[in-house]
Amino acid sequence: RIGKIDVYAVTVAPIVSITFPAAVQACLWYRYRLPIGATICVLGLLLGEWINRYMDFWGWTYFPVNFCFPSNLVPGAILLDTILLLGGSMTLTAVVGGLAWGLVFYPGNWPIIAPLHVPVEYNGMMFTLADLQGYHYVRTGTPEYIRMVEKGTLRTFGKDVAPVS
Repeated sequence: RIGKIDVYAVTVAPIVSITFPAAVQACLWYRYRLPIGATICVLGLLLGEWINRYMDFWGWTYFPVNFCFPSNLVPGAILLDTILLLGGSMTLTAVVGGLAWGLVFYPGNWPIIAPLHVPVEYNGMMFTLADLQGYHYVRTGTPEYIRMVEKGTLRTFGKDVAPVS
C-alpha cells in the first residue's frame, strides 16, 4: 500500500540522505581540510532541485512546489560540518554528526512549514494555507481521493480530468 510509505519517511529519509553529503565531506576534508563539504553538497542538491522544479516539474505539470522541501537537509549539513570543524575527527563526526543529522531532520521542517499555518478566507470559510493546498491537490489514500475514484472522474496535477471507470 502506498500510504504506508509516509509512515517510514521520517526514519528512512535521514539515513538515505546523509550518504552523499558525508562522502563529499570526506573528500573535501581529506584532500583540502575544508569542513564545508556537507553544506556545499546539500546546497548543490538544493540548487539542482530548484532548477528541476522550475524547468520541468513546475512548468509542465502544475505540481505545487511547497509539498516537498529540499531545504530540510540544510540544518543537518551545517551541524555535520560544525561537528567536523570542532572535533576534527571523522569518527566523532560520523557518530555525533550522524546522530545530529537524524535528530534535526524532523524539527528542520518547522520553520519551513510555519507560514502554511496562516489563516486565509476562501469561499466564505476560514482555512489555513496547508488545508487549502490539501483541498486543491488531493493526495492518494485520502477520503476525497477515494470519493473521486468512486464517482468515476479523477483530477490530476495537470489540471485535467482522467476517467477512471
